Order: sequence, then structure tokens, then C-alpha cells
Amino acid sequence: MNVAIAQILKDEGYVEDFEAFEEQNIKFILATLKYTDDKKPVIKKIQRISKPGLKVYAGANDLPKVLDDLGIAIISTSQGVMTNLKARELNIGGEILAELW
Repeated sequence: MNVAIAQILKDEGYVEDFEAFEEQNIKFILATLKYTDDKKPVIKKIQRISKPGLKVYAGANDLPKVLDDLGIAIISTSQGVMTNLKARELNIGGEILAELW
């Protein structure tokens, strides 16, 4: 799932690139963050929504709009991990993992 989230961040333009690798049976993801021309980070805030003690689910009609769709929510669905925009387009709900903008 971590690689899927990293791929979403890259596809949505929040991360330049990432590399998944394994050393001594420990998996790592090395991400290159993206910055604007005036050296400010593209990611302003990441907020974890679901936590191990409190899972947060939403149906297809109740998926969050992050900053009026200027940001994204990462949703874990039965069809894989995707953004709230893609899940809304496919009309499926799931667990809200995080929001970022």
C-alpha cells in the first residue's frame, strides 16, 4: 500500500519521484519532494484521517472534498488505493487514509 500511495503522490504532482528498495529484508521508499520555483514545498499539509484505533470510512456520496478539490484525499477502496476524485468518478467508497494539499 505504501508504494501505491507514493505513486499517487507522484501522479498528482506532489512528489518528483520515488524509489522503492529493500535492504536486509527491510523495505524502504525514498521520495524526492517537489518544490515551487521560489523554493516552497508543494505539499503544504498532510493530515492522517484513519488511525489504527479509529478507522474512518465514507460512501461514494460522502467522500471528502479537500479545499474544494484543490487538494486530494487518499482512499483505500476494494479496487485499490486511489484519490477521492477517482473514487468519486468510479462511484465507490472506502477508508479515508489521509488528506493533503
